[in-house]
Amino acid sequence: MFDVLVIGGGPAGVTAALRCRELGASVALVERGRMGGTCTNDGCVPTRVLARTARMLRDYEYFDEYGLIGERPQLDFQAVMSQAQEIVYSIHEKKQLIEHLTEAGVEVYTEVGPARFVDPHTVALGNDDGPRLEARGFILAVGGHARRLDFPGAELAYTHSDMWNLRELPRSLAIIGAAATGCQLATIFNAFGSDVTLLEVAPRILPGEDDSVSAIMADGFTRRGISIITGISGIERIERAETGLRLSYRLGDEPRQLDVETVIMAVGWPGNLESLALERAGVETARGYIVVDDTLRTSAPHIYAAGDITGRMMLVQTASSDARIAAENVVLGAGSRSEHRIVPHGGFTDPEYGSVGLTEAQAREREAVAVATVPYGDIDRAVIDSLTEGLCKLIVSRATRRLLGAAIVGEQALEVTQVVAAGMAANMTVEQLARLELAYPTYASVVGLAARRILRDLDSTPPGAEWHVLGKRITVEWERREDV
Repeated sequence: MFDVLVIGGGPAGVTAALRCRELGASVALVERGRMGGTCTNDGCVPTRVLARTARMLRDYEYFDEYGLIGERPQLDFQAVMSQAQEIVYSIHEKKQLIEHLTEAGVEVYTEVGPARFVDPHTVALGNDDGPRLEARGFILAVGGHARRLDFPGAELAYTHSDMWNLRELPRSLAIIGAAATGCQLATIFNAFGSDVTLLEVAPRILPGEDDSVSAIMADGFTRRGISIITGISGIERIERAETGLRLSYRLGDEPRQLDVETVIMAVGWPGNLESLALERAGVETARGYIVVDDTLRTSAPHIYAAGDITGRMMLVQTASSDARIAAENVVLGAGSRSEHRIVPHGGFTDPEYGSVGLTEAQAREREAVAVATVPYGDIDRAVIDSLTEGLCKLIVSRATRRLLGAAIVGEQALEVTQVVAAGMAANMTVEQLARLELAYPTYASVVGLAARRILRDLDSTPPGAEWHVLGKRITVEWERREDV
C-alpha cells in the first residue's frame, strides 16, 4: 500500500507526486494516457506555437517602416501544425517527466486507461483485469476536457482539443465562445488569413476581465477584421451546406444563420469525472467538478484534489500551486489553504492582454480606490516599436495604498502584468512601486507611470502655482506625450 496515490500526469499531478516524495511519502502516479496534461499536449504549448507564427506574419506590416524589403511570407498551414507537434515533442524531451518521477522514487503507471475507485482506498486501472493499487491517501489531478454543446449537428464542430486534426486552413471560421481560448484562436486564424466570426452569449468578449480590457480588445479585433457577435441567445443547430457548414443561432428573439467552412467550440472545460466512480470513495461532485474545501480536501477526508478538476482557476500556475498544498496536506495534515488572490493570467492574443487581482468593478464594490489608466502611447518603448495600441490600468486602495489589481492590454502585456503581481505578493505600497527604478526603454515602465499617476491623485498637498502652465498641470515624467 502506498502512502499517496496521485491520479493524473499533468502539471498538478506531477508536482503533487514530487512534493509528496520530497516529504518522505511512498508515492505512485497513474496517467491514463500520455504524460504532460492538456496544456503540454494540445493546449497552451501548441497554441502558443500558432500564436508565434501569427505574430511573425503580423510583423510584416512594419517591414517598410524599419527599412526591410521583402515579400509578405506565405503560410504553410500543414507545416505550422506539424511544428506545433514538434514543439510538443521537444517539451516532452526537455521535461523527461517519467524519468524525473522515477528518479525521485515515484512509481509511475502510464497509458493504462481510466482509473476508477473500487473502494475508498483501492483504485483499479484499465479494464476489469487491470492492476489494482491501494493507498492511504489520494490526490486527484485528472484535469478536464473541452465541452461540446448539445444541439443538432454539434458533432460537426471542432473543439480546441481536436482542432489539431485540421489539415487545411479554413477560409471562413466561426468560433463559439469569446473567453480566453476563443479570443486567442480568433486572432491566430485572423492573422493566418481566415475570415473569423466570434460569437458570445455574454454582452462583451472576455466577460471575466476588466471592462477596459474587453473594450480595447473588441476595438482591436474589429479593426483587424474579426466579426464579433455578442449577446446571442444560443446555438440552435449546425448542418452541412453547399459552402461547408451552416450555423443557426438566435440573437435575442431573432433567428440568424452564418455560413462558414469550419466551426470551433470554445465554451467551457468540465472535469474528467466520468470514469472515476467517485461515489465508491465518498467523493462529492457538483456542476461537473470535484467539491473541495480551502485545504483542497474532498468530502472523503483522505482524498484531495488539485488543478482543473476542482473547477476553480484553471491555469497551469494555479494547478502547480494547488498541487503543493494538496501534497503537504495529505502527507503532513498541515491544513494549508489555497487562496488564489494573486494569479497573473491573460492571453496571447493580438493585442495581448494580462490581468492580476481585482477588476476595477470588483475593487469599487469593496472599498474606495484610486485608479490610473496609462495608454501605451505614453511609453517610449511602444513608440520605438510602433506598437502603441494598449493601456495599463492600476488599481490601488485609498485606505491602505496597497495594490489591488491591474489590467493591461498591449505588447508583452502578460510579462508586464507579472511586475504588478510581484508587487502585490510583496505587499508593496503604491509609493514603493512608484519609486522602483524600472529599466528604460521597456514596456514594464508603464507600471511605474501608472503608480506615479496614482500618487499624484492621492497626494493631499496641492502643487504650487509654478507647476501650472496655461491652466495645465505639469507632470514630472520623462516618458510623456504632449497631449497628456
